Amino acid sequence: MDLQTAINIPWKRLLRLALERGGSYADLFFEQTIYHDITLRDGQVNAAGTHTDSGLGIRVLTGDQTGYAFTESVAARDMERAAQTAAFIADSSNPAPQSVRLHTIKTKNLYPVTDQWNDISPERKIPFLQEMNDLVFGADKRVKKVIARLSDTTTFIRFYDSEGTGFTDLRPMASLSVSCIMEAGGKTETASCSRSFRIGGEFLQHSLIEELAAEVVARTAFQFSAVQPKGGEMPVVMAAGGSGILLHEAIGHAFEADFIRKSISIFSGRLGTRVCAPGINIIDDGTIPFNRGSINIDDEGTPGQKTYMVTDGILTSFLHDRISAAQFGVPATGNGRRESFRFMPLPRMRATYMENGPSTEESLIASIKKGLYVDTFSNGQVQIGAGDFTFYVKSGYLIEKGKLTRPVKDVNIIGNGPAALADIKGVANNFIMDNGTWTCGKEQSCPVSCGMPTVLVGSLTVGGGA
Repeated sequence: MDLQTAINIPWKRLLRLALERGGSYADLFFEQTIYHDITLRDGQVNAAGTHTDSGLGIRVLTGDQTGYAFTESVAARDMERAAQTAAFIADSSNPAPQSVRLHTIKTKNLYPVTDQWNDISPERKIPFLQEMNDLVFGADKRVKKVIARLSDTTTFIRFYDSEGTGFTDLRPMASLSVSCIMEAGGKTETASCSRSFRIGGEFLQHSLIEELAAEVVARTAFQFSAVQPKGGEMPVVMAAGGSGILLHEAIGHAFEADFIRKSISIFSGRLGTRVCAPGINIIDDGTIPFNRGSINIDDEGTPGQKTYMVTDGILTSFLHDRISAAQFGVPATGNGRRESFRFMPLPRMRATYMENGPSTEESLIASIKKGLYVDTFSNGQVQIGAGDFTFYVKSGYLIEKGKLTRPVKDVNIIGNGPAALADIKGVANNFIMDNGTWTCGKEQSCPVSCGMPTVLVGSLTVGGGA
């Protein structure tokens, strides 16, 4: 059964079954996702595929107890069994009859689609990838291998809960990535770049592949002249754009309210206190049109919204799902998200970024006698409770006497997220949202995005050469 025809599924009966052992709340999350992907390696189709994933997740809440079950079948018997399983897990000794009157939530569509992915054939996609392959090979004679990948998904959501909330959402996603390998003088270097948006076939633009081709060639070529600098404690300037991944990983997770209510986060008990310098604003936003992290409505029925976590340097809000919002006695912030129907929703970020400040990038760099400028990150590790982090810097520059000098690579920066936040000495006015294929892996995978203007942190540990 196609979930898009599931409008007539007996949701009232399923909710009654879910609540028959005394649950105080229940919700039903129907989902169908259609996936397509094509990969070209050196101009030849290396892999291609399509598949559909669908099912139903049922959640029951009884106080602090949560019961969750899912089924990949929408046959009535299987859905009823899942409802009864969730009810059993969240068992209460005080069953109460439930009556539900549906009110459908309608929201502004942040990602309208005019060119549906399900209507686009591989014959249209392959030349698009081939053109990018040719642009990369043609840009530099050192290019030896190019891998280009295009993937798209279309997800249909239908939701009901025992409070009468109902909604549908059609969520597109398109991602384009390219990797380049160059060889010269006995050395091999590689780099990758990507773009991802909630968008339909309008994504397939010549300007996009020109932009990505130029970017990946420049990133790869950069590696040949870059060196590993000496390590030590020093000021670090984080470039606008992708540096926002540190904001997400080292700070943003500590604002998610499940970590707050469990007293795991270092920010527990600090709401309303100063966490950084005046003038700094940090936001988690689900309302940016076509953004990878945006959602019309979250997976619990809360409309997408813009949440100021830090306002003028003061911690003003955590990121809440239904459970944490009830515990704190505040409205949910639209951050209840899940990977799929197989998972319960958790407080998850969407698009996390810092707003512009009053400085310029040039003035921040000019203020440093000796330091590091970083602009491309790859792997990282974060201890969410304490906020300690280590991030691998793919590329950057030394700062010497107020100027960018030698290119550097293969550097680790080590620090503590809350401490680094408190140690921000300047914020530039050049905000960039990084629209790469960022995916958060907190217990389950969710698409996110991040961004920031150029930021100067007073001191971080730089792990480089001797």
